[in-house]
Amino acid sequence: MKQDFEIGMLWVEGPLSYVEVLCAQSFLDAGHPVKLYHYKDVQNVPDGVELIHGDTVLQIDRFIQHGRTGSFALFSDVFRYHLLKQNDRMIWADLDAYCVKPFESETGHFFGWESKHHINGGVLGLPPDSEALGQLLEMSEDEYGIPEWYPDAEKDKLQQQKDEGAPVHVSEMKWGVWGPQAVTHYLHKTGESKYAQPIEGLYPVGFRERRLLMRGWAKDKVEAMITDRTYSVHFYGRRVREFLSKQGGMPEEGSWMEHILNKHNIDCEAAPVLSREEKAEKKQAELAASVSTAPRLATGKGGENLTDLADRYGSDKGSTKHRYTELYHMLFHPYRQRKITFLEMGLLIGGPEHGNHPDRETNDCPSIRMWLEYFPKAEIHGLDVSDFSWFEHERFTFHRCDMDKRENIADAMEDMGVAPTIAIDDASHASHHQQNAFLEVFPRLESGGLYVIEDLRWQPDTYEQPGITKTAALFRSWLDDRTFQHSDPAVAAEFNKLSEDISGCIVEPVRYQKKRKDQVVVIHKK
Repeated sequence: MKQDFEIGMLWVEGPLSYVEVLCAQSFLDAGHPVKLYHYKDVQNVPDGVELIHGDTVLQIDRFIQHGRTGSFALFSDVFRYHLLKQNDRMIWADLDAYCVKPFESETGHFFGWESKHHINGGVLGLPPDSEALGQLLEMSEDEYGIPEWYPDAEKDKLQQQKDEGAPVHVSEMKWGVWGPQAVTHYLHKTGESKYAQPIEGLYPVGFRERRLLMRGWAKDKVEAMITDRTYSVHFYGRRVREFLSKQGGMPEEGSWMEHILNKHNIDCEAAPVLSREEKAEKKQAELAASVSTAPRLATGKGGENLTDLADRYGSDKGSTKHRYTELYHMLFHPYRQRKITFLEMGLLIGGPEHGNHPDRETNDCPSIRMWLEYFPKAEIHGLDVSDFSWFEHERFTFHRCDMDKRENIADAMEDMGVAPTIAIDDASHASHHQQNAFLEVFPRLESGGLYVIEDLRWQPDTYEQPGITKTAALFRSWLDDRTFQHSDPAVAAEFNKLSEDISGCIVEPVRYQKKRKDQVVVIHKK
């Protein structure tokens, strides 16, 4: 007499995609009661499916996962054996098994050949008193057990490792060791393999043919594989979902899968197939949303963050490239509402250091516009070899200057007529230009002021003097023993004369990553 069977399934946690929704719905539509076991929250479960906590079958303190893929398949193998032992008239079905017609069995045995050589347990029915089921349960009690069906050489190797105190865990063994391999072995051993369905019964579309299910041109070919002896079609879930995620999340128009999705009225948009990356992003977002912190006071004190300003004005000092503004905001914020004098040397990338003529056409000065907004009470001065006199603002003064000669810089400083509180050198980045500017500007800096030199790691071939000590190395030498070391003794002497005015110095690498080259130096004046 053929029996009516319940269908048992497992989904440890998380949302079902429309592939799993389709499979669960197919059993409901075939008239089977469906019980879905879970351990954490599960979403997108079809109406009519009974949700049951997995602890009612198998209480655990951890999930066994495959070492290479992280898959829950090993745990799922053990779970189904316990489920079948505890429930008569129940057939296990993976959530990627699609029901073609109601499952029937006179003995409670229901499984099938996937190939000429092995039986798959993706759909598995065994009566509670099955000898094979008992041996599957006994085998899975030892996570370091040696499979009895392995060749003698492999068993000897595993036994030796075990004797040496380094047993191999099941999660590090070959895929399917507690699944199809064990099922095939014990069903053969007990003689219960005689109940196996033929290949077309449960696996008419094999693993290598799985993409046909989603191809528009292959619908007729798939239908030819499904016979009147077919009970189920296996979707090989993870691989099929990966394929779908690379196809825009949907099977091709006219495919067999599209046909059965429509047949069962599955809302694919409500349960999308997500790629691994999308799943990880979603999980990270959910985790971030669930995190609680200590009471947080409002942010934004004192105005818009300097990095946000830089990005808005298109300055490369912001997050898009150098990230200098992260450091500057911390250092400059106390000056923000003060009436300070601010000097920037180098107003727009693309000058002679990049092979262009000093008289190039200039049409923007993003950092000056940024500083004018950041320091609403400051007088901003700009110095450059190219002409920016066209830029007009009541708090901005432009000084045209070729930094190749120190007297030009000295003249520009005399023209300013006031001590700068903050000075930033973002000019040519040639070492002698940087050093000339420091020797002329730093002595004229306001007490307590800050002097910044950017782009320490890049010097233009057109200007860089051979053999000159790089500015980064110059300030690193001062950090070592508060003495400047330079290839030119006269330059070293001048820097060391100014050393007594320096209260401190920091040198930061590219994007503040310590393994990268030095990029920016900040010097504080006593």
